[in-house]
Amino acid sequence: MADPSTIPLSALDLAIVADGRTSADALAETTALAQEADRLGYERFWVAEHHNMATVASTNPPVLVAHLAAVTERIKVGSGGVMLPNHAPLVVAEQFAMLEALHPGRIDLGIGRAPGTDPATAAALRRSADFDAEDFPRNLIDVMGLLGDARSEEGLHTRFRATPTAASSPSVVLLGSSGFSARLAGILGLPFSFAHHFDMGGTNQASDIYREAFQPSPVLAEPYLIISASVVVGDTDEEAERLSAPSRLRRFGIRTGQQVPLLPPEEARAHPSFAVAVGLPSNAHVGTGDHVVAGLGELVTETGAQELMLFPVAYALDDRVAALTEIANRSEGLAR
Repeated sequence: MADPSTIPLSALDLAIVADGRTSADALAETTALAQEADRLGYERFWVAEHHNMATVASTNPPVLVAHLAAVTERIKVGSGGVMLPNHAPLVVAEQFAMLEALHPGRIDLGIGRAPGTDPATAAALRRSADFDAEDFPRNLIDVMGLLGDARSEEGLHTRFRATPTAASSPSVVLLGSSGFSARLAGILGLPFSFAHHFDMGGTNQASDIYREAFQPSPVLAEPYLIISASVVVGDTDEEAERLSAPSRLRRFGIRTGQQVPLLPPEEARAHPSFAVAVGLPSNAHVGTGDHVVAGLGELVTETGAQELMLFPVAYALDDRVAALTEIANRSEGLAR
């Protein structure tokens, strides 16, 4: 079994709005979590993009990234990710070029091809209902070119600049939960982050596809695979199971198309749908620190990941911080 202490650990957050709380509360907790990850030596801290969801305050990654980078010291901060179909490539490139100029060497641009919302909201964001998935590779290459990775002789970078005089570029990482994104990341020689925490399966297959398709590029000589994983840590396995109740119920809501709030553990366990929710299969790592670290080690062995991105899922900020702390304390080799 591989030891996750030999690879970097990072963190992902969605700024989830807990029941009875506000967006301001959620964003304040995201800020506190990023600062703790920075203090603990985590490699990077990413925030997601979701729209028109009552339980998610992370709607605009560039704005949130700017804030988090300003209140942390050394950790890399980025998007996990920017949903490129919702935005013009030049806009995305300009936003992240500015972030990189403000915080050189600390900005990640994680890019995904899903809308991160329902079709009607996606159409409102784009000001059009038209969407062609085949446009994504071209748009991705345009963003890369605008940020200085001009491998193509054609594209927006031949006519426009993302910033007048760039001294450095943000790190571009392709995100995905399918073989399509894995193959595209490999062909382009980009780092690839697989959304294992989506609980949709296919992690090992996508990992293999990425490595098989990989071609060395100006930004990466060898494959670099990041695997995300949901984690819930308690003093005992029983306590961890109790703390996992809100996320189990919320996962049930996502899978059934219901807007289930993030409830306190006791209220989640008393919810009418909890019996069904707790019976759904999950790849989340739930247990004591030792138990969770052992499971993460198995995930590293199975996928050959070069980095783990932890998604701490719990109702209370203190419990999310505790999860990152417990795992960090059992790991060595973090960037400190």
